[in-house]
Amino acid sequence: MKKTKSLYHGHRFPAVVISCAVRWYFRFSLSLRDVEELLLERGIVVTYETIRCWCGKFGAGFARCAKAARPRPGSIWHLGEMFVTLRGEPYLLWRAVDECGAELDVLVQKRRDKAAAKLFQA
Repeated sequence: MKKTKSLYHGHRFPAVVISCAVRWYFRFSLSLRDVEELLLERGIVVTYETIRCWCGKFGAGFARCAKAARPRPGSIWHLGEMFVTLRGEPYLLWRAVDECGAELDVLVQKRRDKAAAKLFQA
């Protein structure tokens, strides 16, 4: 039986460091230099350019795993409508919420539009 090489094979840093840096960058919307600084505080000297390469190489895989782990929306959902004031002007806020209270989608409109609401519901 053939052994498959690790996704991190050939990299200088361990998989834990690489995955931590990529997760911080995408999850918390940090800059590359912020991630570099956080790793430096933990005694890991790595350049922001290396972190950029890691994010380009491993970021899509992390996103796929996160999307697969996200809970699926419930079969029953509710559409709510309310008026909100933004910059002193009234707007309609439409929210689609599933049975567990997870927000599925949000739509903000200047005026009520029945056709758009039906499209939002579908």
